[in-house]
Amino acid sequence: MTPPLPRKILVTGGAGFIGANFVRLALAELPECRIVNLDRLTYAGNPANLADLEDQPRYRFVHGDIRDRELVDSIMAEEMIDTVVHFAAESHVDRSITDPDAFIETNITGTFTLLEAARARWLTAAGPGDTTTGTGGAGAGAANTSAAAANHNGGTTAVGETEIDGSGRKAGAERNPVAGDADPGIGDPAAAPPSPRFLHVSTDEVYGSLGPTGYFTEETPYDPRSPYSASKAAADHLARAYFHTYRLPVLVTNCSNNYGPYQFPEKLIPLIINNALEGRELPVYGDGRNVRDWLFVTDHCRALLTVLAAGLPGETYNIGGNNEQENIAIVEIICDLLDERVGPLPGGAPRRSLIRFVTDRPGHDRRYAIDAGKIERELGWEPAVGFTEGIARTIDWYLGNRAWLDGVLDGSYREYYRRMYAHR
Repeated sequence: MTPPLPRKILVTGGAGFIGANFVRLALAELPECRIVNLDRLTYAGNPANLADLEDQPRYRFVHGDIRDRELVDSIMAEEMIDTVVHFAAESHVDRSITDPDAFIETNITGTFTLLEAARARWLTAAGPGDTTTGTGGAGAGAANTSAAAANHNGGTTAVGETEIDGSGRKAGAERNPVAGDADPGIGDPAAAPPSPRFLHVSTDEVYGSLGPTGYFTEETPYDPRSPYSASKAAADHLARAYFHTYRLPVLVTNCSNNYGPYQFPEKLIPLIINNALEGRELPVYGDGRNVRDWLFVTDHCRALLTVLAAGLPGETYNIGGNNEQENIAIVEIICDLLDERVGPLPGGAPRRSLIRFVTDRPGHDRRYAIDAGKIERELGWEPAVGFTEGIARTIDWYLGNRAWLDGVLDGSYREYYRRMYAHR
């Protein structure tokens, strides 16, 4: 089995929900990697998510903006970054409706800045500042780790033990030309890392809304319905364009709704947990029948490691939890589990009595459902945590980390909550 290759990974938005979980998993399962976490620490970026890693020698935090090209260039050069995992994004649909400007700036301009920095560093002989680009073939392949490429249905098969060749591709797979190999007449191939990777993490919301049947595949046409999903769709197109135009080794993933530890309480599951614990009303949009596919965050992070290890540059991989639930069912499950764990409300009423249906959000997509067959077939990943286990683990984490929850519920969040729900 080929040993894991060291990776020098720039994680953007690593103090956020999914990013923090990814940083923890990568440090635990890629023992040779070094991670630089670039985060602006907006309302959803919480340094407490990774406070226990401050003395970890393989981890560095940089407080900064992904739109700051000079800063990104300096990190890429100083740390000799060979992998970018791009999480940083404004991601809440409601906020995108009331304040779309931030979504355009961060999700589109920020992604463009990162792509340009990677292009300058990886595809030119002179590094940052030289915009002459090169093309070439895939290099030595991405990190090859047993944890990343395991069959997560109880198996332990590593990349090197499956039908993956030495370049990180499945045996017989088409070879997409990317940066990294020598190409006659194009600068000095030693200027670029041997196998760079730019992993752009996106959402299933770019596909629009489904009816009662069918699933999103990687071939589903884009049909974004909110400023958030439109900005992510634009970023996806930019990322793919940099592969096709410059042969930047880009991979794109589109995931379904994540849940789990460290999620900011503007999102459905932590919002309902917090309100139910406080005995506050539980706002549910419309009739509550909107359907989402729920993916436990650690499963998502393992899928990303798998894509880094064995995914083909230029390809897109959908990542889903194979668990469709109506929003109202999620709320009722949380209420029942909290009643079991901490008892009913004062006076004996069940927490379901707190449910209140509110005016639906504009353009609220009715149903999302991911077909994750491609990543299962080609890379051997599938979700390991079912919803019954995952929601129980999530509730128990929030019950055991009330100080964390109280710490993020500052005045700015409470004002946002008042604006969003007071008059619905």
